[in-house]
Amino acid sequence: MTQPRPKARLSRALGIPLTRKCVRYVERRPYPPGVHGRQRRKTSDYQVRLLEKQRLRHQYNVSETQLRHVFEEAARGAGKTGDGLVALLERRLDAVVHRAGLARSIYQARQLVAHGHFTVDGRKVDRPSYRLRPGQVVAVRERSRAALPVQLAATGANATEGPGQPYLSVELAELRTTLLREPARHEVPVICDEQLVVQFYSR
Repeated sequence: MTQPRPKARLSRALGIPLTRKCVRYVERRPYPPGVHGRQRRKTSDYQVRLLEKQRLRHQYNVSETQLRHVFEEAARGAGKTGDGLVALLERRLDAVVHRAGLARSIYQARQLVAHGHFTVDGRKVDRPSYRLRPGQVVAVRERSRAALPVQLAATGANATEGPGQPYLSVELAELRTTLLREPARHEVPVICDEQLVVQFYSR
């Protein structure tokens, strides 16, 4: 019997699949890994808030320091802090690349961006944390279009079922996407109660 990969174990611990391949692991064993995974333990309010924070952090593949900085920025902004937090994370370059179907997972998106395969408004950007502004265009660099992951993306292999995100204009055949506007929370397919994350950081 093969051991599940680290992301599968993490997915089970969080209770959500972090990649498409992790879906079957979570569905087959919808409880945390380990000998005590099946046991129902009482969870404190702190543990509930911590779990939501970890869910959000891992869905965007960001460090604790990065998430706290984004939270502090959202807290200074207008509107609901939780909505602002998700919107700021969703505007990261790696998140947009993933959401547009130009990468199969947030992990691959981060790697492709870091290796310099993408441009923003025609200029190479290799920082996954780069924050996009409405109207900016993300495209695969000409010299990177022959790469296998990129060619698969062009066929729609990474595209999700359904209408996609309305805040993005995606042209897969052209390997290009445009951030049309600020994402609204209900449009972002992230599994998280962001208000609990706000409570975690505000304690």
